[in-house]
Amino acid sequence: MNLAEKFAKKAGALSIGQYCPPRCFELAGKRFDFVMDTGEDTGDAVLNFLDEEQVEWSIKGGEALKVDKYECRKADDWTYLVTYCLSGATPRENHTWIIDKEQMLVTFLRCTLGENPYWPYLIESHFTFGYIKEEGKEHTDLRRHGFTDDVAGTGVKWVYGHELATVHVYYSTNWYRITYPKDAVRSEEATETNKMFNEMMKALPGSDEPAYYVKIKEGMYLVSVTEQNMEKILGDKVGFRSDTLCFLDNWNRMYSVGRGFGTSTMGEKESEIFVMIGKYGVPEEVDEHFFTNPNPYLV
Repeated sequence: MNLAEKFAKKAGALSIGQYCPPRCFELAGKRFDFVMDTGEDTGDAVLNFLDEEQVEWSIKGGEALKVDKYECRKADDWTYLVTYCLSGATPRENHTWIIDKEQMLVTFLRCTLGENPYWPYLIESHFTFGYIKEEGKEHTDLRRHGFTDDVAGTGVKWVYGHELATVHVYYSTNWYRITYPKDAVRSEEATETNKMFNEMMKALPGSDEPAYYVKIKEGMYLVSVTEQNMEKILGDKVGFRSDTLCFLDNWNRMYSVGRGFGTSTMGEKESEIFVMIGKYGVPEEVDEHFFTNPNPYLV
């Protein structure tokens, strides 16, 4: 029996989630109190992990705790990506936290739909930074996680599954570009997928999309990208509507965990996208023009 032949198609059907690691349950039963003092949603915040699936939370100094189902993945021994979608919220909203126990710091990313009256599917990203309270101990360090240009000039192939990979080009402090590997894929399904995405890209002035880069620690960065231009230009012709993806990239291991949040209008009905992602990085030769071409969306 050839197990690769037996299971490859099933594994490939997992798409961007194929290499996602198992859920992390280490935070179950723990409570975190945060001081979020830098950014857009400042104020005290709480994450109280009731069990392996549910978390009580509050932000911006709110006293009432709400409960939602969470996902947790680790990027190294001390750093957690925690994310959940707000149940019953209209328009939809996602919260993602980077809990850094090594430095006792935290990053909060709040992603919302419906803020732009011209494009209701468009997702906006709001960042806040702070620290983890420790009982009986004053936090005197003024340093926080923060936006960085460290990643500018980097190109890498990210591999999500045995036949799914993309090339990210971080050419600017606020933008990124995407392309696809030059090496050949093996299956008919993967070939068709690459062909579909390549045709889609040809309909755009460029693959440039807004991006945020946050330094968590040496060798670890949170990268958040949102397909806003694709939504504005192609809309329902694509079916993936302004999806936003954030990745906690561990460059010491060339490994990353992340989540995708957005909307799908493929088929007859609208559906919510919320998926956990794992990927590993491979050095890739990137054509110089990906770093030097002007951004077609800026004057």
